[in-house]
Amino acid sequence: MHTIEVDFDVFKQLTVRRATEDVSYNDVIRELLGLGQGKAKTTKEATGPSPNDWVAKGVRFPADTEFRANYKGQVRTGRIEGGALTVDGKRYESPSAAAVAITGSPVNGWRFWECRLPGKPTWQFIESLRR
Repeated sequence: MHTIEVDFDVFKQLTVRRATEDVSYNDVIRELLGLGQGKAKTTKEATGPSPNDWVAKGVRFPADTEFRANYKGQVRTGRIEGGALTVDGKRYESPSAAAVAITGSPVNGWRFWECRLPGKPTWQFIESLRR
């Protein structure tokens, strides 16, 4: 994997050209350069959603998506397993419920958690996945 640096305007234009979160920045660049599709999609990507995925507020998080949040200087982690967000062995129906379990007070879980989708190298706040 190689890293390239781009300025904010280029990043913004690449982001706008992503029709869905399933379209990577690499896919956008390949299309702009006229290279066509790269390697074939994996079987999981080709078959679509799995029963082990978790859907919250219309956002699908594939099984094995990693979650993390920094709270009071500690990194707390979770993972999508069996169709739910699991944190410290407990299953949660919403990102906010998991965040409240950690903080003990009302908090917007969509702003509290970051996630890293399976096969992706970067973390992103889950709020950015909502349309």
